[in-house]
Amino acid sequence: MKALILNGSFEGDTTGEHVRAALTAELQGRGWEIEHVLLREKKIGNCAGDFYCWVRSPGLCNVDDDNRAIAEAVVHADLLVYLTPVTFGGYSSTLKHMVDHQIQNVLPFFAQVHGETHHQKRYRHYADFLAVGWLQAPDPQSEALFHNLAARNGLNFYARTAVSGIVTACQSAAELQAAAHAWLDDLQARQSTRPAQLLRNVPQAVDSALRRAVLLVGSPRTRTSSSAALGGYLFEQLAKQDVQVETFYVHTCLRSPERMAALFDAVDAADLLGLAFPLYVDSLPAPLIEALERIAARRLGHAPTHLQRLVAIANCGFPEAAHNTMALEICATFARQAGFGWAGSLSLGAGEGIVHGTPLNELDGRAIPLKKSLELAAAALLAGQPIPQEAAALMAKPIIPGWLYRAMGVYGWHAQAKHFGAEKIMKRQPYSSVPSRD
Repeated sequence: MKALILNGSFEGDTTGEHVRAALTAELQGRGWEIEHVLLREKKIGNCAGDFYCWVRSPGLCNVDDDNRAIAEAVVHADLLVYLTPVTFGGYSSTLKHMVDHQIQNVLPFFAQVHGETHHQKRYRHYADFLAVGWLQAPDPQSEALFHNLAARNGLNFYARTAVSGIVTACQSAAELQAAAHAWLDDLQARQSTRPAQLLRNVPQAVDSALRRAVLLVGSPRTRTSSSAALGGYLFEQLAKQDVQVETFYVHTCLRSPERMAALFDAVDAADLLGLAFPLYVDSLPAPLIEALERIAARRLGHAPTHLQRLVAIANCGFPEAAHNTMALEICATFARQAGFGWAGSLSLGAGEGIVHGTPLNELDGRAIPLKKSLELAAAALLAGQPIPQEAAALMAKPIIPGWLYRAMGVYGWHAQAKHFGAEKIMKRQPYSSVPSRD
């Protein structure tokens, strides 16, 4: 039996090392062969969101770095383990960089799982799944979110059993060993962790003027992304009311100390911070998580000088907007932990199929409910109110039935693969020792 541990801890994280040692000892005692990957020492680029691993080089990420070897190890593992500090209720950006690349191990085609749309299997075998996170101190909201995120990941990657656990920095070595023993017992008994009841962050009204707003776009496609189109339209409505608006593209800022410094200064001065991003494996894209980690760390020593709020817009490639729930709750948890008031969120399903990076004013009638939703949201934010339920419902309402979206997806993915001459190998299994048959 082979266990693959993907370790997303940060440099100098002693709690993470203690957790790794306890889990490793327990696995070895049960006869597991262990491969431990310390992700911060690996070269793993950002997922480009170009779907090349589905339509150009099926099953293989277009970026030739350490992500390919790790994706192959995932395919051949019997147990996949995530180790991570709990970051706003989710995973660290270090771990999430590799998680984002795991879409190469599923197919682009859709299937229904428990009434929801998900991607089909690429391989016959998928590992059991264990996600272990650690906190400095108990935080029921973050803990519930972490358990739910792990359950969603287990569902999307077809784990037979998905177990999650959380420990705190104050726990002794004996307590960590006992926890590791219990997690592995649950895996052996096929007892998946039941999703916890989410403790939702409730948006609040404020009595303050909205003068400056900053938008962070979390898509690697930057200006030509659906995220930029949605967030941009919201901020256009704010600008019409004399709000000073500014937009930053996270993927380009992270590579430039000068741009990050400008982003920090803009966030410090803003009355409203907006996040617009595509869903990546049930959460935010890794670069956006990294940006939020850096903002939160900075604010520990730079307390805000005025009331600030945060709003988020997520879009996903599934017809059901509910897939965005975990990601938006992570945004709300970031707001709470970093000292922002939570102003609410908007969630769009089938964002790539509807918007496809086109400015909303250039779209046909399908964009009418989206624009109305964003206009209602802007009016509420200007009045110091959170995003109203009417706006959220308009954004989340499916444009087409799920069955039709799934059927159209088959045609769409084949058309893209045909363009690259890859249509006949879309179900290729490059990491399998047994070739697949199309």
